[in-house]
Amino acid sequence: MFKFNILGINRHLLALGSLTIMSNMVLSTNLSAQELTVTQTANNAVSRSTTDAELVQEIKLLKQRLAALEQKMKQRAEAPTSDNLNSEQPVVVKSNQTAPNTNVEARLEQIEQQLEIESDNHETWPIKIHGAVRFQYVYEDYNPDNENRTGDFDFDIFRLNFDGEIGDVILSAEYRWYQYQEAVKHAYFGYNFDEYWQAQVGVIAVPFGNLPYNSHSYFFNSTFYVGLEDEHDSGIKVRYRSDTWDLDAAFLKSDEQGGIDGFVSDRTARYSYDTVGIRLAGEGIYDEPVLAIGESNSWALRGAHTWSWSTDETLELGLSAQGGNLYSGSIEPANAMAQFANQNLGNRLALAAHGVYDHGPWNVQVQLADYDYDLKVDHQGVVMAAYSFYDTIPSEARIYTANVAYTLPVSAGPLTSLTFYNDHSVITDKRDLNNDTWMNVLGVAVAAGNGFYTYFDFVRAKNQPFIGGSIADDNGEVNNRFNINFGYYF
Repeated sequence: MFKFNILGINRHLLALGSLTIMSNMVLSTNLSAQELTVTQTANNAVSRSTTDAELVQEIKLLKQRLAALEQKMKQRAEAPTSDNLNSEQPVVVKSNQTAPNTNVEARLEQIEQQLEIESDNHETWPIKIHGAVRFQYVYEDYNPDNENRTGDFDFDIFRLNFDGEIGDVILSAEYRWYQYQEAVKHAYFGYNFDEYWQAQVGVIAVPFGNLPYNSHSYFFNSTFYVGLEDEHDSGIKVRYRSDTWDLDAAFLKSDEQGGIDGFVSDRTARYSYDTVGIRLAGEGIYDEPVLAIGESNSWALRGAHTWSWSTDETLELGLSAQGGNLYSGSIEPANAMAQFANQNLGNRLALAAHGVYDHGPWNVQVQLADYDYDLKVDHQGVVMAAYSFYDTIPSEARIYTANVAYTLPVSAGPLTSLTFYNDHSVITDKRDLNNDTWMNVLGVAVAAGNGFYTYFDFVRAKNQPFIGGSIADDNGEVNNRFNINFGYYF
């Protein structure tokens, strides 16, 4: 693209030089040597242009010089001579004295307009590159070392986003770097069939429940840790959006790492939680699974209807469903699980009903979700993976969530808004487990300046990942975590 523009500018310069030389030949009969030198200097200046900005400036100088030359010609044409001193006939300037100069100026205008168009094309580059950098302070009362240090301050994430359109094709991608891993969040291209219908292909968000998030805090809700919030997999999705209806249908061939035989070195290095194994008797909650599996040939459906009573009061109610198969891969013959190699070892199904109510600064989210893994192997649960950890969840459970938030615009120094929230979730009716998982996040999100966003979260939870527990733990304690996540979004 840039090569084409440079060649185009060179063509403009050659044409401009030719026209200016023609003008010099015509004007030389009436111009002094000093004036010819000025014109020749302008030619040399054009030949030295190396950038669009320089070329524009030199074009302006040329136009000024041409105007000065035209003024001198006019003065000479109107000045009295011995032949016309007493004549009443007006002096007529021959057209061949001014026409070449007019042509040069027209050419200058054309080149200047072309440069403006090319400059606009550069400024409206179709792909926008943006991202975020985040750090956080953490205080954990369940971690004696952290507690003795009065908390820790750590680097959290650097991420890059690429969004835009080329032609009629939509492109969007996000890649993340953490202290301990790097991972793709999403990466897809899409197409708008009309103002309502869109298709996406690639690593896409799975449509399920409250979108885009079933939470307000930095920690999401417990739904995230069982793979039912902000989940991304590889496949194709068709979506419909209108003022009253949201409809989504997706087919997911595998998880974002390519499933059971994806070419990755670490199956735990991922942004969203996926099923990666079957937890067998005798294994620990955080152990790498002996019997690895991967999601395959999954599907997801979601429908939601919105009622609007005014511009700032709406209610959305919706239903979701998703399911799919779970395949094993190659297993060494000496392994006790060799009989289960390269097989469909079961399937999974999740259902949800959700609601979102917005009224001015208030936002209320509720959701009920239920999931079930039907496996062909005796098991102690299902192995999930994300953030460089293996974890375990029960193969069946029900999840209740209820969240409320209030956004307060402010104008105090760099502060622009405060969003106060409380997110609560409970995982109950666990298969083969007695104790529930619950998490409550009380916090405020602070927006400041042009891109600063900070979460202040106080988390109190039991049997909850990242709060000193596991969903598969039946003997967990109530733990507390105070977290401040500082982010700059650019």
